[in-house]
Amino acid sequence: MNVVFIGAGNLATRLSLEMRKAGMNISQVYSRTKEHAETLADKLGCGWTVFPEKIVDDADLYVFSLKDAVLQEVIARVKPNNGLWVHTAGSMPISVFEGFTPKYGVIYPLQTFSKNREVDFKKIPFFLEANSLEDEKVLEKVARALSCDVRFLSSEKRKNLHLAAVFACNFTNHIYALAEKILAGQQIPREVLLPLIDETAAKVHMMPPAQAQTGPAIRYDENVINKHMAMLEDPDMRDIYELISRSIHKEARHE
Repeated sequence: MNVVFIGAGNLATRLSLEMRKAGMNISQVYSRTKEHAETLADKLGCGWTVFPEKIVDDADLYVFSLKDAVLQEVIARVKPNNGLWVHTAGSMPISVFEGFTPKYGVIYPLQTFSKNREVDFKKIPFFLEANSLEDEKVLEKVARALSCDVRFLSSEKRKNLHLAAVFACNFTNHIYALAEKILAGQQIPREVLLPLIDETAAKVHMMPPAQAQTGPAIRYDENVINKHMAMLEDPDMRDIYELISRSIHKEARHE
């Protein structure tokens, strides 16, 4: 299978390298930034372009891995062809391809990606959607060459899945960054938090997160909470602390 990658960011980098490892031929990379296109193309041993109009038209699969804000614009600039066009976005509907190509779908790997960090694709859930049964079969074959966990999901459900993923991953990671900021102010190494972070993540493999919740907020211990609030000089961090504490307590009362 010949594949073109339209995008050269974190997800595009890891997914294209994994596809090549699985025996697929990546024939071209597009990115609006020459440096990014050239860097990924060098890793894949293929051609590259910074012009959507110059994307080759003889590939089997076109993977659009772009920011939501530019996805529609780039789709409109790619020459029509007989390949299967898919995007990798959690929050964009399959309908963005309507009117531009007869064969289209979605391949959404639910994971956080960084260009220089390898992940075990076999464990990543892949969520697929296609506009025909024939294209569903093609996408399923591609996904099963990469992962052991392949599912079909509608655009509406995938949108909600993406929202949940933002809470579980992006927001959680930001909290780690704020915690590290507090430690840095006292010259405490961030490594001391790693066993705590690991155990917190491990617990939710065994029990629902609501049952795994601990800390002063679950019982709304105002003595501790007020002391913590007073220690936070950054008003945004105070707001975050208070809002999350109230949310934890509210959810605990509903259990």
